[in-house]
Amino acid sequence: MTMPTDKTEAASAPSAPSKPPDPRAEAPKIHGETGKPSALLKKWPSSPTRLPSIIVGVVVAAVAALSIWYLVRPQPLLVQGEVDATRLDIAARVDGRVAEIPVVRGQDVAAGAVLVRIDNPETIAKNEQALAARIVAEAQLANINVGTRPELIAARKAELERAQASVVLAQKTYDRVSQLAEHGNAPIARLDQATDSLHEDQRAVDQAQSAYDQAVNGYTREEHEIAEANVGKAIADIKAVQSIIDQMVVYAPVASQVYQRNVEPGEYVSPGVPLVTLIDLSDLWIHFDLREDLVKTIKVGDRFDVRIPALADRRITVEVKLIATKGEYASWRATRATGDFDLRTFSIRAYPVDKVPELRPGMSAYLDWRARE
Repeated sequence: MTMPTDKTEAASAPSAPSKPPDPRAEAPKIHGETGKPSALLKKWPSSPTRLPSIIVGVVVAAVAALSIWYLVRPQPLLVQGEVDATRLDIAARVDGRVAEIPVVRGQDVAAGAVLVRIDNPETIAKNEQALAARIVAEAQLANINVGTRPELIAARKAELERAQASVVLAQKTYDRVSQLAEHGNAPIARLDQATDSLHEDQRAVDQAQSAYDQAVNGYTREEHEIAEANVGKAIADIKAVQSIIDQMVVYAPVASQVYQRNVEPGEYVSPGVPLVTLIDLSDLWIHFDLREDLVKTIKVGDRFDVRIPALADRRITVEVKLIATKGEYASWRATRATGDFDLRTFSIRAYPVDKVPELRPGMSAYLDWRARE
């Protein structure tokens, strides 16, 4: 039997050394019987060296897209404003030396609080003189209202009777001398003397009668009016001086905060010089200076949000309540170009819709004008 012998020999024969597989020999298995690439081989990248080129192309396309977007996007128009408030420069109408300033800078004061006291001795003296003049005028008026005293009337009556008696005596003397002169028993000079004495006594009677009538009738209506006018003048002088004295103490007109003390105790001040500056923090607004080409798009009552950098970019809603009726000055000048011109600015006041206690005058406010629209 020969088959087992062959198997034994085949098993005992040494194996030939193995060779590495030939890719070209395996190609028919991958490509198939026809030698065409399969669908799996079409999805595989042809070469790894094309990856950097693809990355560079993507970056260039992104940069180009961003550049186009940056050029065509609307540019923001920032308008800067400033927080402002009612400022009160408190002055006095009198001169003198500052006696006391009971407030300090940054202090909150109520309406009617004492800010400054001024010392002026001359004004105090004038007030005392006016008071004395009033007393005199009132006494004169009271004297006129009472009328003539009875003692004065009696004295005037006695003077009249004495003058009338002198006239009777002078008349008798004149008659005797006249008769004697007619018969040549008395000189003409004596007759003239008697005549002059009679005339003088008659004039004395007229004067005494006028004085008696004045005493009986009392003062005239015009004298009453003069006395009353003197009293009124004295009262007016007192009020004038008192108004100056009242100005020697300066009060806060409204509840506010002391911003600055312009004088110190002991300084001499003149009328109209600001003594203390107050800020009314309850009346705050944001002030904008807008170009005239922007004012046409805004009206009173518009609301928009502004950004306050001092409050960590906090956004505050404000309402426009004032637009100036006239441009003040040109804050933007045009470049020298054909058809261009200078633009003037208009003052805008926008008040916060809600109270913001942290808001202070001088803080900056920013508004994106295009975003507002």
